[in-house]
Amino acid sequence: MLQRYETGPRMSEMTVHHGVCYLAGQIAEDVTADIKGQTRQVLAEIDRLLALGASDKTKILRAEIFLADIGDFAAMNEVWDGWVAPGFTPARATVEAKLACPDWKIEIVVTAAI
Repeated sequence: MLQRYETGPRMSEMTVHHGVCYLAGQIAEDVTADIKGQTRQVLAEIDRLLALGASDKTKILRAEIFLADIGDFAAMNEVWDGWVAPGFTPARATVEAKLACPDWKIEIVVTAAI
């Protein structure tokens, strides 16, 4: 069975299929925040979406992190390290990328098991 969550005309925020949650890229609501603030917002949204899909951060299989400025890597990691569940760290990639909105500092895509 395929389930779609928070579906709009262009995309769904999450799809769930065969016990796996696929999240769309998550970005911060308050784009005036610094990288730490935006990272906290994105991770909170990931927590919220995973809960809708009957999952949580201990079941994340893979995370893809896109930073507008790779110079924010250490500050982002400070927030990430405080959020990620010890012993349940997922496979992860982090790259610098030109994001769709110039005010976005970070976008994270997550895939998680249920």
